[in-house]
Amino acid sequence: MRGMYICLCNAVTDHDIRRQAADGVRGFAELQARTGCSDCCGCCESEARACLQQAVEQLEAVPALPAFVAVA
Repeated sequence: MRGMYICLCNAVTDHDIRRQAADGVRGFAELQARTGCSDCCGCCESEARACLQQAVEQLEAVPALPAFVAVA
């Protein structure tokens, strides 16, 4: 499945933003630093922020899996 481009200037897709959120990005400044999203013309900033916020909310809504404990 192909992603939807959020930032055309730097070819950043919604998949890229969700991947960054999964890798721990929680703030827009960090997203910009990692992807270059919205650092050119800025037209995509509101959509990029919304996409990041939605991705973070989805990640936080999923309960963490319990750690695997090996039994000897």
